[in-house]
Amino acid sequence: MNLKKALFLIFFLVFISPVTSQNKVIDSLKSELQNHKKNDSLRVNLLNELANNYYIHNFTIAQSYLSEAEAIVKTIDYKKGEARSLYVKGALQLMKGDFESTIHYYQHALQLYNSIDFKEGVSECYVALGIISRYQNDYKKSIEYLEKAVRIKEEIGDTKEVPDDLNLLGSYNSIIGNYSESLKYQNKALKLFEEQNDENGMSRCFESIGSVYQRLGNYPLALKYLSKSLFLKEKYNDSLGISNVLDNIGLIHEKQGYTDKSLQYYNRALTINNKNNHKRGVIKTNIYIGNLFKNKKKYTTALTFLNRALEVSKEINDLENIAASLNYMGLIYLSQEKLSLAHECYKKSERISLENGNQPTLSNSYLGLGNTYLGKKKYKKALFYALKSKEIGKKLNSLSNQSSAEYLLFNIYKKTQDYKKALSSHEEYKRVSDSLFNKENIRKITQLEYEYKYKQERDSASIRELKLTKTVQATSQDLEKTQRNYLWSIIGVLLLSILLGAIMFYQKLKNAKSKTQNAVMEQKLLRSQMTPHFIFNSLSVLQGMILNKEEKKSVHYLSKFSKLLRITLENSRDKLVLLSQELTAVQDYLALQNLENDTYKFTILVEDTIDVPSFEIPPMLIQPFVENAIEHAFVNKTEDKRIDINLFHKDRKLICTIADNGVGINFKTQSNNNNKKSLATTITSERLKVISKDFKMQGSVTIEDKQKFNEQGTLVTLVIPYKINAA
Repeated sequence: MNLKKALFLIFFLVFISPVTSQNKVIDSLKSELQNHKKNDSLRVNLLNELANNYYIHNFTIAQSYLSEAEAIVKTIDYKKGEARSLYVKGALQLMKGDFESTIHYYQHALQLYNSIDFKEGVSECYVALGIISRYQNDYKKSIEYLEKAVRIKEEIGDTKEVPDDLNLLGSYNSIIGNYSESLKYQNKALKLFEEQNDENGMSRCFESIGSVYQRLGNYPLALKYLSKSLFLKEKYNDSLGISNVLDNIGLIHEKQGYTDKSLQYYNRALTINNKNNHKRGVIKTNIYIGNLFKNKKKYTTALTFLNRALEVSKEINDLENIAASLNYMGLIYLSQEKLSLAHECYKKSERISLENGNQPTLSNSYLGLGNTYLGKKKYKKALFYALKSKEIGKKLNSLSNQSSAEYLLFNIYKKTQDYKKALSSHEEYKRVSDSLFNKENIRKITQLEYEYKYKQERDSASIRELKLTKTVQATSQDLEKTQRNYLWSIIGVLLLSILLGAIMFYQKLKNAKSKTQNAVMEQKLLRSQMTPHFIFNSLSVLQGMILNKEEKKSVHYLSKFSKLLRITLENSRDKLVLLSQELTAVQDYLALQNLENDTYKFTILVEDTIDVPSFEIPPMLIQPFVENAIEHAFVNKTEDKRIDINLFHKDRKLICTIADNGVGINFKTQSNNNNKKSLATTITSERLKVISKDFKMQGSVTIEDKQKFNEQGTLVTLVIPYKINAA
C-alpha cells in the first residue's frame, strides 16, 4: 500500500484495503525482514514499507522502522530508497498536521526521483502534493498536480492507480462547483474500478458521485449511490469511510424532514470521528448537527456545535469549513434578528470564499447578506446580493440555491411594491421547489432503504449460517465414533432451528414489505387529498380578500379552509371514518370552491335506507373524484356547472356515484393523447385492492362517459367497502 493511498485515507475517510488484508501484508514484511539481516537496498525497502503500513495505526513503531531505514541509506548509495524514506517521512509529519514539513519532504523526494528518472515515484509525489495543495485551498494547483500524475502513469502503462487519481480529480472539481467535470472524472474512475474488481475503489466512487448528486438536489439518486458505498464500507469494516457516508445520508434525511432519523446518523458519525481524532470529520459532523438544531430553533445548542466546528477549522486552517461555519452561524443570528452579528459572519465568509474560489459557499454568503440587508430595509443592496446568489446557483445548476434566491427576490420585490416581478419570482420559486421536492422522493427513499436494510439482513443471515455450519463441522471432527448418533441429533436440532429461523425471517420480511407498501400508498393518498394547486389558489383568494379589506368574508373563508384542512389531515390518519364525517369533508370542499362566487351547483343525496351515523368507510375515496370534476370537467364551460353525488345501498354494497355535466371523460382522454392517467383513479384502484382484502368485501371504481346514456358529462361509480357500527 503506497502513501498516496494513505493520504486518500486521511482526507476522504476511507481505508484503501481491508484491515485483515493490511495485517497480512505487515506479517509478510516482518517475516521477510527477520530472514534478511544484511544492511542493503532490500532491507531499506522492507523497512520503508513496514513504516508506511504502520504509521496510521502506530506512529511510534512506524518512526522506529523509518529511522533504521534512514541510517542504512546513509551508508549506501541508494537514492530510490532515500526518496522513499523521505516520502514516508512526509506522511508521518502529515499525521501530526505539519503541512509545511510534509511539503518539504515530498518536494525533496520528488527531486531525488527526477534525478534517477523514476517516473512511478514522480507521479506518486505529484499525487501527494496535489492532495496537500487542496487542503491549502489551492484547488487549481491541486488539479494541475493530479493531471500531471495521471499523464505520467498512462505514459508508463501504470494504470492501476489511475482510477484513484481520477476520483480525486472528480472530488476536487465538485468542491469548487464544477459538477459536470466532476461526474465525468468519477464515472470514468468507477468504470476502471469495476474492470479491476476493486470494491474499495468502487465504494469511494459511489460516495463521491452520491455527494455530487446531493449537492445538485437529486436526493433519490444521491441516496442510491451512498447506500451502495455504505454497503461496501460495512462489508470491509471501514469505520472512517462509514462515518463520512453516514453524514451524507443524515443530511439527505434532514432535507426530507426526518430530523430524528438524521440526528441518529450524525451521532453515529461523530462518535467514529471523535474516536479516531479525525478533525475534518469532527468539523463536518458538528456543522451538520449545529444546522439541524438551528432548523429546530434550538439556537443555543446549535451555536455550541457550530462554535466547535469553527474552533477546529481554525486549528487546521481549513478555510472552506471556516466559511461554512460562519454561514450557518449567520443563519442563526438572522433567525434571532441579530442583524449586525449575522452581517459580520456573512462578510467574513464572503471574503474567505472569494479568496479560495469556493462557489457554493460564496452563493450562500451572498444569500445571507441579501437577507440581512432585507431585514435592515436596505432593498437595493439586498437585491444586489440576491441576484449574485441566483447567478451562481444557475451556474452550478443547484436547485436549492436557486430556490432560496428566488424566494428572497420575491420578498424584496414585494417590499418595494414591484408586484409584477414579485409574482414572477414567486412562480419561479414554486417551479424550482417542485423540481427539488418532487412527489416521488419519499417513495424512492423508502424503497431504497427497504432494499438496503433487508439485503444486509439476508447477508448477515448467510454469514451466521456459514459460521454455524463451520462450528458443526469442527465439532464433528473432535467427537469419537461412539458419539456419532448423538452428533447427528445435535445437527438435526441445529438444522431445524435454522429452518425455523429462516421461516420466521421470511415472515418478518413479508410483513415489513407489506408495511412499506402501505406507507408508500399512504404517502400517495396524502399527496392526492388536496393538490398544491388548490391550496395555492385558496391562499391567493384569501390574500385577495385581505388586500380588498373584506374582513368578514376573509374570516369566513379562512374558517372554512382551516376546517377542511383539519378534517382532511385527521381523516388521512385513520383507517376508517364515519360516513357522515366523510360527507362533511366533501361538502365543505365544494362549499369552499363556491365561496368566492357560486361557480358550481352541487347536490349530495343519501338513500333513506342508509343509516349514515352507523356506516364507517375508508377515508378520502370520494373527494379526489370531486376535485377531478372541478379541475377538468368544465373546460370552456362558464355556466350551468353541476356535480351530483348519490349514495345508495344495494345488494349489500355501498355504492357512490359522482356525476357531472362537463365535457366527458372521452374528451379529456383525447385531449391528453392517452399519455396521462388519472392520479385519483390509479391511487384509488390500488387502495381498493388492499382494502377489499382487509374487509373481505368487494371494492371497485368505474369511470364512464355519459354519452352512452345520451347525456353530457362523466359518471364515476365507486363500490366502497364498509363496516356497520353496531353501537
